[in-house]
Amino acid sequence: MSKIEKSWRPQTALVHGGTLRSEFGETSEAIYLTQGFVYDTAEAAEARFKGETQGFVYSRYANPTVDMFERRMCALEGAEEARAAGSGMAAVAMALLCSLKAGDHVIAARAMFGSCRWIIETLMPRYGIESTLVDGTDIANWEKAVRPNTKLFFLESPTNPTLEVIDIAAVAKIARAIDARLVVDNVFATPLQQKPLELGAHVVVYSATKHIDGQGRCLGGVVLSDKKWIDENLHDYFRHTGPSLSPFNAWTLLKGLETLPVRVKQQTESAARLADFLAEHKSIARLIYPGRPDHPQADLIKRQMRGGSTLICLDVEGGKAEAFRFVNGLKIVKISNNLGDAKSLITHPATTTHKNLTDEARAELGIGAGTLRLSVGLEDVDDLLEDLDAALRAA
Repeated sequence: MSKIEKSWRPQTALVHGGTLRSEFGETSEAIYLTQGFVYDTAEAAEARFKGETQGFVYSRYANPTVDMFERRMCALEGAEEARAAGSGMAAVAMALLCSLKAGDHVIAARAMFGSCRWIIETLMPRYGIESTLVDGTDIANWEKAVRPNTKLFFLESPTNPTLEVIDIAAVAKIARAIDARLVVDNVFATPLQQKPLELGAHVVVYSATKHIDGQGRCLGGVVLSDKKWIDENLHDYFRHTGPSLSPFNAWTLLKGLETLPVRVKQQTESAARLADFLAEHKSIARLIYPGRPDHPQADLIKRQMRGGSTLICLDVEGGKAEAFRFVNGLKIVKISNNLGDAKSLITHPATTTHKNLTDEARAELGIGAGTLRLSVGLEDVDDLLEDLDAALRAA
């Protein structure tokens, strides 16, 4: 990243960061749909594979379009290096597994996406990696869970779906004290509302499928960290296991990044207004929204986040039956387990994203029969208010 790029503010970096232009001088980034690359001589190929000359070798390792996406994400996140993956879960898996071995121990906040929890609770033990899940909002729990073999900490903040917020700086301090690494899934905050690396985290993960694309078009993920950690841990894992992002999806995500600030700004403003409306509605038993003064971690949010969220967690009175009636009565808001989209989306976590958890595990996380997760889109907020109100009245 050049000195000029480092000086750019986010809106500029998201339009111009990392751009590579061919000899044709194209305005929009080029899509390099190629598996491999050719060399002028056998000696040139040998030098490229030895790392003696710069250039691309194979699109499973690196590709010009994917490289542009990685560079642009680095410019936004303030990271030295990045690796893009085919999906958000591929990014989470490689961020967690690339530096661990049998006998290591992981501490993770128990409030997380169901597939993330599966990796930690089900997959890791198959390879001899131990784990402890804690209530991440209480910093003392992280300290108590530390063992001599603890190597990695993992958390989401805000969490999926109950929007708990965890003190990233405090957890990072504990990790540093024992020479462990903190990996933060920053999807719900977006890189505009929260900067985990600035707060002390070592690795940041995104499902680019969400806000970064933001228009329901493609899958993608990215892991960002310092160059040393990626070179020593992630590089070979990535190269040999092949979770690579397709060039076409990388190009699509580059287009998404150009409009990320304007989308997140409007979505956050609309979500705040909808949260205030829902909090006062008699049919809503509980409303959680980062940015409202009644959020359980309101003071931490003021210190740690630069804005609210595009997501709202709510509980409908009457449990699953009434929640389903409400959701089925919506006309504009669509039923989908995705989030961060231009379209407003709603899902019932207990029967979708977190259905594989036990009843006890869901209760621990605050996911009840009437819990819903609302992802606010780009529609006119007054239309959304009328849609929610009409569906609640009908339910």
